[in-house]
Amino acid sequence: MKQISQDVNDLLSRTMDSHVRIAVTGLSRAGKTAFISSLVNQLLHTSTHENLPLFAAARDKRLIGAKREPQTNMLVPRFAYDEAMQHIHANPPMWPEPTRDVSEIRLALKYRPQKKTKKLFSATSTLHIDIIDYPGEWLLDLPLLDMDFAQWSQSQFSALKGQRQQLAQQWLDKLEGFDLLGELDENALAEMAHLYTQFLHSCKENGLHWVQPGRFVLPGDLDGAPVLQFFPCRFDDQEKIGKGSNLAMLKARYQEYQQKVVKAFYKHHFSTFDRQIVLVDCLQPLNAGYDSFHDMRHALEQIMHSFRYGRSNLLKRLFAPRIDKILFAATKADHVTPEQHTNLVSLLQQMVHPAWQTASYENIEMNCMTMASIQATQAGFITQGEQTYPAIQGVTLNDGSQTVFPGEVPKKLPAEEYWHHQGFEFTAFRPQQGSADDPLPHIRMDKALEYLIGDKLK
Repeated sequence: MKQISQDVNDLLSRTMDSHVRIAVTGLSRAGKTAFISSLVNQLLHTSTHENLPLFAAARDKRLIGAKREPQTNMLVPRFAYDEAMQHIHANPPMWPEPTRDVSEIRLALKYRPQKKTKKLFSATSTLHIDIIDYPGEWLLDLPLLDMDFAQWSQSQFSALKGQRQQLAQQWLDKLEGFDLLGELDENALAEMAHLYTQFLHSCKENGLHWVQPGRFVLPGDLDGAPVLQFFPCRFDDQEKIGKGSNLAMLKARYQEYQQKVVKAFYKHHFSTFDRQIVLVDCLQPLNAGYDSFHDMRHALEQIMHSFRYGRSNLLKRLFAPRIDKILFAATKADHVTPEQHTNLVSLLQQMVHPAWQTASYENIEMNCMTMASIQATQAGFITQGEQTYPAIQGVTLNDGSQTVFPGEVPKKLPAEEYWHHQGFEFTAFRPQQGSADDPLPHIRMDKALEYLIGDKLK
């Protein structure tokens, strides 16, 4: 009888416990580390602070509290939350170091359920949340699964235009004299691959976001591995290729990258996500210019292919994603004045529009919003003569106090003339100075939490 009673109690306990895996991604500098740090920080403070008015469970006092738990996947690095908070609470405060690989952190939220089926068994329930951080650049590699080495090479050369062509010149010059059909020379391959990787890093540094392969700029634990030492090249795919040639090795490494890196990521990680938030920095590309902005849009479209592919017949055998909600969030909303937030949402909606209809058809709920995970500025007004203008004030990365009006954010995808006649001025600010005993200041983190997990706490 005791064993039966224990089994019943265990069953009831599992019934009252639920689980959700939230994936956080975005291209470099979109604010993934800041977002996860703030999300964890806000939830850990819910029992002592009323810092999330738009998060229904917290507002209605149903969220009892949150605690950190050991992660269940011991093969994935721990998200460096404590280190991030040390940066944020330093004097002067600093932005946390960005992550460059997959990482994970786990929370348990205890709450009072609303649903009768849950209240029947117990007065409280527990929601376990796994938060997984991974680079958006890794999603840019999904199209490689549909291309052989020759097709991928051709796509890369077709993209060499304008600034991208200039940045690639050193690699292209070296490629001209490289003997593709000659006997394998691993040192020469490594040198060429290094130049190609330098080109990809130069693209990122100059505001160009679409880079393939994505792992070349954020290699994670594959740094220095031969699987990341290949590069596109021009050759006749009908020509017989010697087994011991440089070209044969390039093709072999490309295929290994497809199977062991790209496909493995989707099978082992992507297929386990329940909810997805994609962080998008629209402001720095607006500041950088036409090429940077539209390159970022192209990269974002490639990321959105991941969710379409996940539901398609083409790659259904590879993985079976169960993502039912995607949130696209325009970050750094505190770097524009509040009346520009509506325009910022509209601009983001325009950028993700190609994916919206597909997601709706596949019964995946999508939404767009603006947010600031960790608020860096205060909004207000400045007066010049008889005129009053909106402005933001903060401390720049060089420790100077500054009050600025960055400019208007376009409602729609801007044409090239936007940068000739108006443009946008982005200023980077430090996080606000705060106490470790208080939750981090934010804009709409509560709204993001409500969208991502609000239904799980009913």
